[in-house]
Amino acid sequence: MPLRCFRKAYPRFRIINKTGAVPRAMPGSCDRSRKAAVARSISPSYDSALTGFFGTRQPSRNEAEGSHAAYIAALSAHGTEVTVLPALEEHPDCCFTEDTAVIVGDMAVIPNMGHPTREGEQEAVVEHLSDRYEISRMPVGAKLDGGDVVFYDDMYLIGISTRTSKDGAEHLASKVREAGYNAQLIPVPSSTLHLTTVMSSPRPGTIIAAEGHFTKELLEPLADELLWVPNRETYAANTIGYSNDRAIISAGFPVTREVMLDAGFSITSVDMDPIMQADGSLTCLSVFTE
Repeated sequence: MPLRCFRKAYPRFRIINKTGAVPRAMPGSCDRSRKAAVARSISPSYDSALTGFFGTRQPSRNEAEGSHAAYIAALSAHGTEVTVLPALEEHPDCCFTEDTAVIVGDMAVIPNMGHPTREGEQEAVVEHLSDRYEISRMPVGAKLDGGDVVFYDDMYLIGISTRTSKDGAEHLASKVREAGYNAQLIPVPSSTLHLTTVMSSPRPGTIIAAEGHFTKELLEPLADELLWVPNRETYAANTIGYSNDRAIISAGFPVTREVMLDAGFSITSVDMDPIMQADGSLTCLSVFTE
């Protein structure tokens, strides 16, 4: 099967801020070091987690705990020190910590969650991050889920979706630009929950995306290398990239695996099916902090 990709022979550029200094690398983007991450245990009420996109059955806490343990083990095997916060019984979706904070340089932007049942999940994450990062809370009325943010080299791709309002996206974009990075807002189609649900950046210059959600005219100008996976494997477009072309992907998606291997990646697969039942993906389960 031929590799579905688009490559541009452009050199990469580094963003220089107004002071002439190179901004601090974004977690999980420029250097893909991913030295540390914040995760959270599966909630006792996980069986009531929100679903509507990928789920084919009711989420199961017992099953999800197995996948979550395998996920943490995969991050650790790649050199990430993972802090696992206690679960919140009153928040079925609390394991999806990606949505609770967006790291921008030395700042942690804390959003107002996109779904009302998730408001309050942020506080334990804020407490954990406050020793290291300046905390910046989003203004009242502006909503954003961290799952609508793709870290792509020195750029933040910010989705406007059913969970992220235009005000929320623009507020984050302003913080990103103040820190010396670039930001681009992308309308997220109703066919998906978040921007990261259908695309990710597993290495510098590369975007992997699922067919049927975005046009090539939108994505080709952004990427030096654009890898497409079929719509039926949309879930697998969410990947976690590390340095030296290493990547974690979801198990059970053979075409995506082949595309990644053909592109030169060394692959670790994790069974994410119990997490998928609550519309969660790989990146959803952590906030990378270094």
